[in-house]
Amino acid sequence: MIQNNKFYIKKIENIVFFGFSKIFSELQKINKSLNIKDLIITSSDQKKEFSSENNVYVFDKLDTKFKKFISKKGNISKTIFISFGCRWIFKKKDINFFQNNLLNFHGTRLPYDAGGGGFSWNILRNDRINNQIVHLIEPAIDTGSILMHTKSLFPSYCKIPKDFEDYRNHQLKIFYEKFIKQLINGKSFYLQKQLNYMGRYNPRLSTEISGWINWNISSQELFKFINAFDDPYPGARTIYKGKTVIIKKVHIHGGESPNHPFMSGLVSRHDGDWIVVSTIDENMLLVESITDLKGKNLFHEIKPGDRFYTPTSKLDLAIAKKISYTTKGRKIV
Repeated sequence: MIQNNKFYIKKIENIVFFGFSKIFSELQKINKSLNIKDLIITSSDQKKEFSSENNVYVFDKLDTKFKKFISKKGNISKTIFISFGCRWIFKKKDINFFQNNLLNFHGTRLPYDAGGGGFSWNILRNDRINNQIVHLIEPAIDTGSILMHTKSLFPSYCKIPKDFEDYRNHQLKIFYEKFIKQLINGKSFYLQKQLNYMGRYNPRLSTEISGWINWNISSQELFKFINAFDDPYPGARTIYKGKTVIIKKVHIHGGESPNHPFMSGLVSRHDGDWIVVSTIDENMLLVESITDLKGKNLFHEIKPGDRFYTPTSKLDLAIAKKISYTTKGRKIV
């Protein structure tokens, strides 16, 4: 509840998770160790992400059925409702229903980096600061007052989204437990208003639309772009001999002979365990993984003098389309 510009809860009996997180099971272990009951509610689309061991309830609408379900599960005033990337847009009436005990855990700095797109945006922008935030949910996206936050640097080994995600999830467990323990111990959290005259909204990304490689950007930008769609995502894509291929595991490399912009995408050499691909500037890309859309390894089919290219239509589509995710799946507009 909120009183005197502070958030607190007199006694926590229940925690309700909304959305999806790969570490829900570990967060539930923390709850159990603190003698707090919990349950998970998600959407039909996000339900696909859960393993069979998770006991999950599915709702696509915040309707009367949903609110009756919540009311039967426990005292709302003694329950914390926590969103982890859930697909609902909460309206003022919904927030009132939860008696302002509705929070969101966000993995980047706010008001910068509101929205989605995950760690792909971190990689594209060379953002090396990890930030854990818990904030109140408001009708707008990621704008609510901040209750608590902590920051650290991503380790130097973090290169692709999976690296960033694994590190963030480890830090999240620590942050989550610290926050819940402080609430249990009666701490009141001062509401830190976000500045409304600065910030940035990051739209969602979808690899099959957003992940097409533009060979006309610099070697440094190519390196970041391909990494941004690497594991756990399907991988950046381009065209090879008329077919779509997936490129992962790249390195940036100097020390070769000079390039010309017309050479960008050309396979300069096949070194057995990697291929050397020209860019528009002085550097080359070393590529260790090339597959087709079904995962077939094409690496040893690649020959010097072959070229990777991406049609302008694919690049235009990546810019022209806006990606969003609803309770029932991806939406493209």
